[in-house]
Amino acid sequence: MMSEAAGGYQRLGQAEAGGGGELLLADSYYPPVKLSRQGAAPAAKRDDESDESPLLGQSTSSSSAVDDDTPQNATTSCETLIHLLKGNVGSGILAMPDAMKNSGLLVGIIGLQLIGAVAIHCMHMLVDCSKMLGEEVGLRTMDYATVAEEAFLCGPTPLRRLAAPARKLVNVFLCITQLGFCCVYVVFVSQNVKQVVDSYMPEHVSLYVYMVAIIIPWVLLCWIRDLKILTPFSMMANVLIIVGLVITFIYLLHDLPPISERKAFSSLAQLPLYFGTTIYAFEGHRSGRGTASWRGKVLPLENEMADPGEFRGWNGVLNTGMTLVMCMYTAVAFFGYLKYGDAVLGSITLNLPTSDWLAQVVRLSMAGAVFLTYMLMFYVPCKILIPPFIAKFHSERHKILAEFGLRTALVLFTLLVAALVPDLSLVISLVGAVSSSMLALILPPSHPHGGGRARAAATAPSTGSSGRTCSWWCSV
Repeated sequence: MMSEAAGGYQRLGQAEAGGGGELLLADSYYPPVKLSRQGAAPAAKRDDESDESPLLGQSTSSSSAVDDDTPQNATTSCETLIHLLKGNVGSGILAMPDAMKNSGLLVGIIGLQLIGAVAIHCMHMLVDCSKMLGEEVGLRTMDYATVAEEAFLCGPTPLRRLAAPARKLVNVFLCITQLGFCCVYVVFVSQNVKQVVDSYMPEHVSLYVYMVAIIIPWVLLCWIRDLKILTPFSMMANVLIIVGLVITFIYLLHDLPPISERKAFSSLAQLPLYFGTTIYAFEGHRSGRGTASWRGKVLPLENEMADPGEFRGWNGVLNTGMTLVMCMYTAVAFFGYLKYGDAVLGSITLNLPTSDWLAQVVRLSMAGAVFLTYMLMFYVPCKILIPPFIAKFHSERHKILAEFGLRTALVLFTLLVAALVPDLSLVISLVGAVSSSMLALILPPSHPHGGGRARAAATAPSTGSSGRTCSWWCSV
């Protein structure tokens, strides 16, 4: 078993090889696939490779043939739309009233539509680039980091040396973003549970005690490395999110004050907080498949469709789903701020009456959903960080111990950051402004607009359509 673990991680941790020009894609969401730089089919599976997870049962990864036109268990447009909606409704939507507080009603509503439109446009760019580059290199599915790497490899010759740094840059921000989400979850769960317990206990316990208490089970649950085992947690989180949102709207729509009592515009000094929270909401959703953020969810959704052409287009699944998501965000933000005004907190659940048992159900439901989602968000940085880390160890036993040690250290790191910044609204704005904005708005335009045909002209730097390949990166 230990030898299998070592072998599997050695394969995941390999970098670009010389000689035959083969590359092992150790991406965050898909199994490693060997491909030829000339676009050949992936290498055949070796005899010593096993699909069995070295630590906990069967692995979810399985090699997929490049020439498969339709994936197994392909989803319909309706099923894909449901997955997209589920993936974009999470803890971020509960922070939208706080974002509206930092902008005002009028500016907040207009800004939300503009930010959403730009984010959706960037997603279309990333999906188009993924398809274009996938056809060039012979891959049906590509993750975010692979798209960034191939964008440079298909670009002008002088920029191809930046392919590996581009992949590393995306992976770095994926790790920062996902661990940032986990830090938000520590504060979110602790504050909501504390409010429930404090309403029934005469002596209030410090927030840090709750943080430590929830970290202990998280450490054990984050030792699970098989994503398939986490599926029941995702299903339970979906149910809890729906229950919590329905009850929350019941409170928000009751006894609303007139709109004239709320500010149309807050102040310029508060707009950065509004921007950070809004970007977090768009990027920081919970993902039932363990993918990394909104960017990482949309690519596999399209790849799994029976007719991927229905995903794009002005009335495609992506535009339809994200329009509905923007409507939900706008409704929660508008009615939440209209109901509580400047007294709104980092999560709208914290504003619900503490003496009402139905409000306590909302807090526990949302806290439970976020608690179960922590492991899914934590899965992505583990897939990125563990392979190169344990490659430094030679003993099979030391490799396994190193993996568990790194997982534990990452969980404790999220606890440390949450303890240093226990203000939920500030943590959400910080994560959104620093890392989520990079993945949602800045990096997608860096990918090619002109296609991968530059690789065919390897004798000289390309111009024309391929000259647009990394135009944004060049401008930066």
